[in-house]
Amino acid sequence: MPHPPQPIDTVLPQVMQALAEQGAAVLQAPPGAGKTTRVPLAALHAPWCTGTILMLQPRRLATRGAARFMAELHGEAVGETIGYQTRLERHVGPRTRVQVITEGILTRRLQQDPALEGVSLVIFDEFHERNLASDLGLALCLQSRGLLREDLRILVMSATLDVAPVARLMGDVPVIHSEGRRFPVDIRHLEPSRRGHADLETRMTATLRQVLTEETGSVLAFLPGQREIERVAQALDGTDLPTDVNIHPLYGNLPPEAQQAAIAPCPAGRRKVVLTTDIAETSLTIDGVRVVVDSGLARRPRFDPASGLTRLETVRISRASAVQRSGRAGRLEPGVCLRLWTTSDEAAMPEHSPAEILEADLAPLALELARWGADAGELAWLDPPPTAALAQGRDLLQRLGALDDDGRLTAHGEAIAALGTHPRLAHLMLGGRRLGLDTLACRLAALLEERDILGGLDGPAEADVHLRLEALEGRGVPGHRVHRGSRERVLRQARRFAAALARRPSPPSEGVAPPREPAGLLLALAYPDRIGQRRPGGEARYRLSGGRGAAFSRHESLSGQEWIVVPNLDGAGREARIFLAATLDRQDLEVHLARLMERRQQVVWDGRAGAVTARQDIRLGALTLETRPLSSPDPERIRAALLEGIRDTGLACLPWSRDTQGLRERVNFLHRTLGPPWPDLSDAVLLQGLEDWLGPWLEGMSRLTHLDRLDLTAILRGCLDWPLPQELDRLAPTHLSLPGGQRVRLDYGQGEVPVLAARLQWLFGMRETPCIAGGRVPLLVHVLSPAQRPVQITRDLAGFWTRTYPDVKKDLKGRYPKHAWPDDPLAETSGRR
Repeated sequence: MPHPPQPIDTVLPQVMQALAEQGAAVLQAPPGAGKTTRVPLAALHAPWCTGTILMLQPRRLATRGAARFMAELHGEAVGETIGYQTRLERHVGPRTRVQVITEGILTRRLQQDPALEGVSLVIFDEFHERNLASDLGLALCLQSRGLLREDLRILVMSATLDVAPVARLMGDVPVIHSEGRRFPVDIRHLEPSRRGHADLETRMTATLRQVLTEETGSVLAFLPGQREIERVAQALDGTDLPTDVNIHPLYGNLPPEAQQAAIAPCPAGRRKVVLTTDIAETSLTIDGVRVVVDSGLARRPRFDPASGLTRLETVRISRASAVQRSGRAGRLEPGVCLRLWTTSDEAAMPEHSPAEILEADLAPLALELARWGADAGELAWLDPPPTAALAQGRDLLQRLGALDDDGRLTAHGEAIAALGTHPRLAHLMLGGRRLGLDTLACRLAALLEERDILGGLDGPAEADVHLRLEALEGRGVPGHRVHRGSRERVLRQARRFAAALARRPSPPSEGVAPPREPAGLLLALAYPDRIGQRRPGGEARYRLSGGRGAAFSRHESLSGQEWIVVPNLDGAGREARIFLAATLDRQDLEVHLARLMERRQQVVWDGRAGAVTARQDIRLGALTLETRPLSSPDPERIRAALLEGIRDTGLACLPWSRDTQGLRERVNFLHRTLGPPWPDLSDAVLLQGLEDWLGPWLEGMSRLTHLDRLDLTAILRGCLDWPLPQELDRLAPTHLSLPGGQRVRLDYGQGEVPVLAARLQWLFGMRETPCIAGGRVPLLVHVLSPAQRPVQITRDLAGFWTRTYPDVKKDLKGRYPKHAWPDDPLAETSGRR
């Protein structure tokens, strides 16, 4: 059948020429230009295209829609020349030459056939969405083209992509621009609500009612998520809408038939309101739509490397996404776009949405890189994967047994990758097969992949996963409602998983004890970092094996359980809220997760007891399962812990005597005065070097009270190299002999200069100030009265006798007449009387 003209048609020759001559190109075309359907059909007839064309789409709905539309243009059924494949569907035949596929399918094909034999062209459509799978797919294709397939052609297409970095990444390839949207769109900004996002559903409902009375044609309304869609649909049902209007939700979890009803043409004389998430943002034409109402919001997953959790956040869209959304109104005729924000709000919006690789859980990426046999640094990325998040992903894979200690893929890792789901869920299913719990494992994996099938009648549903399993069995769950559509999707997905699992050559192992809590154990296999142990005194509060805290928001049937596993929780805040959990049996952990348990000898300082404690802990991550005293701990570890305790307590805990402290002060004086080789025995240096000078003397000691056995004077003398011990008494004597025969202790601890404190009468006959340190340092003389009070402090004793002594004599002679007060103090000495 003849193809209606499209704006993209004018640049198709340039695109084909660039692919023919350089093998790669970037195509930028606005929404509605026709690039998704026209480019693959044009390439199909190019002389260089002798094989298959693979075109990637970021969403299943767009994948099905693009294939069906191209097949219709080609005058054939889907699965003949034009086909498509998603993870859940495959409509490809032996004659199919254009395959529209979701992004993960390309990665799987590359892993199976790195050269992509038989493929002539790979098209990355809507690349601006920057999904993790598309970034990885492009990196792998570029390496394959460089090493294996020079004739493999690559085309990147987008409406709002910043094309220059992509063209450089691909080797400075040509960039082709298609100008003009097919039909104009009148964009109108509405005044924002003073309540922000709080009344989004009320504003959207009112705007839609107004639009349906003022505008013709069908309406496409963008909302953040399924919850908002359901509320707005319910609100519209309760209003007086025009009689020719149908309401259709559109989101990823809808069954394919419901999605198809939302995008199908309306019957004659009718129109519709399609309430959608960003699933309809790109590569999708909804017949009859000429009005778009945009909330400006989207719900995006964001991974927190600090917690290891992914949570959904409602965020402002980028200006590029706003352009994509408004383009939906101009696909088939001139349209209108109403934006629920102002032009000033728009100026504050980011230019582009952040690439998923910067915010995602990178465990799946780490697995694919290990399968490919390359480090991330060997591939070409627009945004390299963050090092911390990638390392965290590898760590998880090693705990799951998918990678060995050297980061190489194991046989178990190959089996995980073959199941085509998140490594956690694949590991869960393989563990279930080993234990003979295939059906339960597949149902648990499907439950975790899909939206929760339970809702509470008066609030959130209880977190117990067993309630979901009962609902899957068809039994009623008191106090809850079962979402029938979600239940059917889970059961379908579980059957698909079971079929894939049955193809694995892994029969159940013999001799493995059946678990007491099968569901909890299987979830613990997948989430070894989210095993929870109840905190003392907190019925609903848990410490997780990954180190985080978690709590139930209210009392539930699981609140008092000692052990649980938490596959779904909110990653925000210091203590995450538990959304889904299962009870665990302690014996199951010991039997089936023994590989993850660590027996760690703890020899640590206990400050309260003032002693070293030695114990053996059996740990699972951050959790301690059991503690036992160590009967014969390593003496070196005891010594190290005791030294840590001395550091914490301070040097005052050592047995300092007057002689020991004096020795230390004398050595420090000589260090200050003469420098090396005299050592520094200050607090800071001694604390820093405890292992060297004190450690060897601590054998057999484990408590502070044991330190009283130390001969600290001998230990400090041992810090002096030969012949410093002999020199010490000569250069820094403990006592000084006075002219009258008295021996006076010198004080080295009062300041920089040692002090000689003596009665005035004892100093008779001493003409000059005595010096130490080989005559280098005059002492600071404290001249004392008979009552031992200083009457003069001086380093010039000769000057004291001539200038000060006469006045001191005059002052003290009357008060102390029994003491000698000679006119010439240097002519006599005071003997001991």
